[in-house]
Amino acid sequence: MRVVLAEDLALLRDGLIRLLTAHDFDVVEAVDNGPSLLRALTTHRPDVAVVDVRLPPTFTDEGLRAAIEARAQIPGLPVLVLSQYVEQLYARELLSDRAGGVGYLLKDRVANVGQFVDGVRRVAAGGTAMDPEVVAALLARNAGNEPVQTLTPREREVLALMAEGRSNAAIAGRLVITEKAVSKHTNNIFSKLGLQASAEDNVRVLAVLAYLQE
Repeated sequence: MRVVLAEDLALLRDGLIRLLTAHDFDVVEAVDNGPSLLRALTTHRPDVAVVDVRLPPTFTDEGLRAAIEARAQIPGLPVLVLSQYVEQLYARELLSDRAGGVGYLLKDRVANVGQFVDGVRRVAAGGTAMDPEVVAALLARNAGNEPVQTLTPREREVLALMAEGRSNAAIAGRLVITEKAVSKHTNNIFSKLGLQASAEDNVRVLAVLAYLQE
């Protein structure tokens, strides 16, 4: 699986290259600034991009902007964004085209190698890998929204795990409930949020996230 990596801190960049290579990813190019990232993405058209939000020259949202521009040129290009903090604006911008193959993880998650690698693979496959703290922030932002208020605590748990990209079976295992119960909860979530249910996991997650960013 071919990866383009963007990280300006040399030590972390080298560590990510070693980690990804050890798990059978092919890092075709690693860059440290926004303009180089856009060039690398449009040149290599990788299976997935792993991108730091803040890159030179501005150290604001250079990495995200380059990734969004690349997705405009290459629709559906899978992008996993890494950030030091939960930044809701960046999360919403990443999800705005609703094309799938997106992830937003906090850099702390890299320490959990299995979780990080799983997230990269899910995004490369067209799925989602949203950090639990990002989902919690989006839910909190919409806490005053009447449909969100109608979600039960259990439904919020299911929604958060859905947004991480987990299947019904994985959610059932995490919450120690049956898959039938998970299916019931997801149907209730869609009904309460006024969204159309879908049998495809990624579609349903993007629909919920699109709702939360409004």
